[in-house]
Amino acid sequence: MEATDPDDGTRTVLREPAERVSRRAILMWTVEALVVDVVLLAGQVVWWFVDSSPTRTAHWVVCGVWLVCAAGYTAVMPRWRYRVHRWESTARAVYTQTGWLWQERRIAPLSRVQTVDLERGPVAQLLRLASVTVTTASAAGPVRIHGLDLPVATALVQALTSATAAETDDAT
Repeated sequence: MEATDPDDGTRTVLREPAERVSRRAILMWTVEALVVDVVLLAGQVVWWFVDSSPTRTAHWVVCGVWLVCAAGYTAVMPRWRYRVHRWESTARAVYTQTGWLWQERRIAPLSRVQTVDLERGPVAQLLRLASVTVTTASAAGPVRIHGLDLPVATALVQALTSATAAETDDAT
């Protein structure tokens, strides 16, 4: 993918962002997938008890298919996401690459940044991880970086907040 610099018209190749998320993000995504698995399993159990049909064949088939899919998802998704997820912050923009099946690259110019947030869910707190959300004046929604080490996320939020405050251009 190529991009053209509006200032001098030069063409550059768009490379992957330079920074990786924390390796502990693999564990965070695995635990979060397991939580979803347990909730869905509870739904299976409820269905088992409320269903009054004389045969349980449908239950066994659905449960077997679900177990195979859940195990595959829980085993593959976190590692795949880790290989894809990258981020980078420069003096002019925040650049992310996210996803696993549907992958997305986003560049948010600092002149478009409206808010910078640090978020930590329960699993992330246990693993000393955080997510940074950069809200911009874009219809595509905010730019999110999940699975950062807490000190890295804190420093990124501080740097982006300072850089955004110092930005004089208005890209709106």
